[in-house]
Amino acid sequence: MSGHGTPIPMMSRPCGPLSGEAHVPGDKSISHRSLILGAMCVGQTRITGLLEGEDVLDTGRAMEAFGATVTNHGDGEWTVTGVGVGGFAEPEQVIDCGNSGTGVRLIMGAMATCPITVTFTGDASLNGRPMGRVTDPLALFGTQAVGRQGGRLPMTLVGAVDPVPVRYVVPVPSAQVKSAVLLAGLNAPGQTVVIEKEATRDHTERMLQGFGATLTVEQTDEGRVITLDGQPELTPQTIVVPRDPSSAAFPVCAAIITPGSDVLVPNIGLNPTRAGLFTTLQDMGADLVYENMREEGGEPVADLRAKFSPDLKGIAVPPARAASMIDEYPVLSVVAAFALGVTDMQGVKELRVKESDRIDAMAKGLRAAGVSVDEGPDWWKVTGLGHGNVPGGATVASQLDHRIAMAFMVMGMATQKPMSVDDGSPIATSFPIFEDLMAGLGAQIVRTNS
Repeated sequence: MSGHGTPIPMMSRPCGPLSGEAHVPGDKSISHRSLILGAMCVGQTRITGLLEGEDVLDTGRAMEAFGATVTNHGDGEWTVTGVGVGGFAEPEQVIDCGNSGTGVRLIMGAMATCPITVTFTGDASLNGRPMGRVTDPLALFGTQAVGRQGGRLPMTLVGAVDPVPVRYVVPVPSAQVKSAVLLAGLNAPGQTVVIEKEATRDHTERMLQGFGATLTVEQTDEGRVITLDGQPELTPQTIVVPRDPSSAAFPVCAAIITPGSDVLVPNIGLNPTRAGLFTTLQDMGADLVYENMREEGGEPVADLRAKFSPDLKGIAVPPARAASMIDEYPVLSVVAAFALGVTDMQGVKELRVKESDRIDAMAKGLRAAGVSVDEGPDWWKVTGLGHGNVPGGATVASQLDHRIAMAFMVMGMATQKPMSVDDGSPIATSFPIFEDLMAGLGAQIVRTNS
């Protein structure tokens, strides 16, 4: 039984060429940060392409509670009139962050060095997650936190009246913790220094620089050392939120394996900590090019043009690339099935503990479709059959995992026989327009429970 309600079986049939533009959803990480940093400016920040999912909307409502004016102008266009660094007002009500761990942790950081008291809560899932890994470093600034047992929400934070700058070594790689400390450091005098032994997503650093903060990044023996000058006056920006590279992966890969296809995916974020899939596809011989390369809000952005690529070759994907494409391995393994030779994916044990065991789920589905897969605890190898030679014809268990379901819907566009999944309902959690978007390009994905 589906954890998302009534199961929605889906089938994807082999189709003609895919063509047109694929406007995938905006990047969630950048959407959160755009609203928060916009609220910390004096003046109006304009945002287009904001991801209007519930997590991001909760962050917008929180910024309004702190005194910013957040306005939805329709069609993904928003403005934020901010109150300046250190200018947050004390909210009259509890801040409800819904399901968003990113939202609550970033907002905690942003208010931690303001002299206000704020109570945070969320849904049952968020209220079950410990917040100590964020509140512990925030305490170094002088912030106090009182929550339920185990450092869980609901939780009240008392912002530091006289914050002090900190030097903090992030104990476990976490972009959320790093970002919370940097946002807190904005309203602390002097320099706040964050050291991460392993690099994580650097959206916060890039956006802080884009908004005018003085921030440097240096690679040393200690690790990646980020130094932020406190109490800047941030400058309002016009931000075009890049489209999410993890969502772009599906129309891009579909075009690469479907004969005659030519698809443009505009405004995709190419942050090097997120774009490993596209480099890997090019290494395999995919006809994938970047057009109109530019920078938006400190982030590298381009339009991706993907064309049918009949001569794909299997490769050994560098393990060091795994962090930049961990969510894209399921759909990469589909592309690998249409390549000639073995695609070797190593250092990917995190795939075992995602929404599903993604190695197991993909291996079972690929084998049912006639593709050979070998696997181990932290690796798997797909032996591709080449274009036109993948049988298909299987019904795959999606394991309530949106990326598994979408990967096999992409696969069915180029197999000899249609591919089906037992439940495509989880797709709505991350890519609610997936079916309509792919249909607009020429795909034949149908719901089969009617």
